[in-house]
Amino acid sequence: MEKTWSVLVVDDDFRVAGIHAEIVEAAPGFRVQDSVRSIAEAHQVLAGTQPDLMLVDVYLPDGDGIELVRSTGIDAFILSAADEAATVRRALHAGALGYLLKPFQRQVLTERLDRYARYRHVLSGQRGLRQEKIDQALSILHGPPPGTAVSRSTTEQLLLDALGRGELSAAEAAEAAGVSRATAQRRLATMASQGVVQVRLRYGTSGRPEHLYSKLR
Repeated sequence: MEKTWSVLVVDDDFRVAGIHAEIVEAAPGFRVQDSVRSIAEAHQVLAGTQPDLMLVDVYLPDGDGIELVRSTGIDAFILSAADEAATVRRALHAGALGYLLKPFQRQVLTERLDRYARYRHVLSGQRGLRQEKIDQALSILHGPPPGTAVSRSTTEQLLLDALGRGELSAAEAAEAAGVSRATAQRRLATMASQGVVQVRLRYGTSGRPEHLYSKLR
């Protein structure tokens, strides 16, 4: 069963909070745990079950949303009309994973939620992480903005077309794309670091584990 990510919305404007909650509920794999109007209400909710992610405004009636993010240590996006560079730096220093300026298109938040789900998927499990996994997770979370075209070489596009048929090893993808295995491994590793391709290990009865690749989007 796929993970469903719970979200706490913290915004003193009930209309705005309602819009954000609707976007969360419409995003695949997400649900709204609660929607609150103040720091005090947020702490009441957090005293029970903590969410996976918070969407927090900066200016709240009884305090600073950035300090809420800092003090809880819970994954959070700041959603605010505050556009001062110092405020943005302070939010990122406090641990916010992203900063969206209001007003924004619904698709922008939907896209950030999708990035967050894929980021958490890459950083799941109990095993130690290789550097390429860490790089992949950060690339997914902080990739190009929506609508930014990413140029793909002919070779990369051939490999992506091959992966469109299902999960493949580098050797299988190379054969399907008509390129060498070394080229396939190099290009697949690049696309994995960009958050376009997902990698998992398949352990056999002997020898080194095999890398299997599949499309993330």
